[in-house]
Amino acid sequence: MYLHSKIKNRGNFFRKIRDLDFILLMCILLLGIISLTTMYSTDGGKLLFHTKSHFLKFIIFTSMMLVIAFFNIRFWFSIGYLSYVVIVGMLIWTIHFGITASGSQRWMDLYFLNIQPSELMKIFIILCLAKFFHRKRLENVNSLYSVIISLIIIFLPMSLVIIQPDLGTSLLISISGIVVLWFAGLNHKYFFYSFLISVISLPFIISFLKPYQKLRVLTFLNPDRDPLGAGYQIIQSKIAVGSGGLFGKGFLKGTQSYLEFLPEKHTDFIFTLFSEEFGFIGSILLLLIYAVIIYRIIRIGAISRSYFAKLFCYSFGTSMFVYIIINMSMVLGLLPIVGSPLPIMSYGGSSMLATMIGFGIVMSAKIHSDQSIA
Repeated sequence: MYLHSKIKNRGNFFRKIRDLDFILLMCILLLGIISLTTMYSTDGGKLLFHTKSHFLKFIIFTSMMLVIAFFNIRFWFSIGYLSYVVIVGMLIWTIHFGITASGSQRWMDLYFLNIQPSELMKIFIILCLAKFFHRKRLENVNSLYSVIISLIIIFLPMSLVIIQPDLGTSLLISISGIVVLWFAGLNHKYFFYSFLISVISLPFIISFLKPYQKLRVLTFLNPDRDPLGAGYQIIQSKIAVGSGGLFGKGFLKGTQSYLEFLPEKHTDFIFTLFSEEFGFIGSILLLLIYAVIIYRIIRIGAISRSYFAKLFCYSFGTSMFVYIIINMSMVLGLLPIVGSPLPIMSYGGSSMLATMIGFGIVMSAKIHSDQSIA
């Protein structure tokens, strides 16, 4: 009996490995290699802190992703609300006892790791709302109760992140939540009315922005108004991207980045350095890798039997698409600078951890795609 059970468990383990989405896994690993190569370039072609730290985090979080994938999708459904409450608690803790850096109190000291709970919320708000809408019929999705509860779920963490203050991440959290509402079947009139109210109240919202946030908006509208101050970063970013040309200047040959003209090149502006060194062709190839990743995520959602898994995969894949578009538009001067990292590519443990958790849950949905959730 014991031997039979042991053989069965071993068979289940190998079946789970077989059912992994290897195309998605290969694309994630390829993206990791590209990110490490680019990070090595930001360190001036030397194995310095950013490269070593990024490599270590990628190895640890990729391993964590595979462990998460082996958990049954029903487990992730069961902790949907609990995980949301825990992250909200972490956000409240961060406001009162968090680490302050660059004028914002965003980080929580776990002794072995400084974590940014707002980055984790971008994933767990999707998990929470996917569970909330799992059992609801279309008419119940559009009920006043469902709309109010879902808005509370979105605006509670959003308001906590604004207090830090971190307007950019709060907007990304709201986008993650709104995407779930869209796929859950919320009536389109709610989105139209929300957009209309946002446009009408825009002057009122701007009046509450902090001085540095107003400066970012003004700099976006006219970077040349202060080319050596507020507009310096975006001007240098556009010069770097444009100077890459069709094929780029070559690995470790980016002058704008390598000669320290571009600030923060290892975080939100990592795409700028990549574009300068590998050019338009390299940028297109990077976008193709992202496109394949998003396609595989959406496809896994399509083949999943459980509505919860479908909602999570569709919403996570679409949110990731939005994050990529926002980051690239930001470094090209098409959007104001909002502090949006490029998934996997940008330096930052919390962002990579959140993304890998998302990938892990998607892989779990793939392995257990034949399971339904009552």
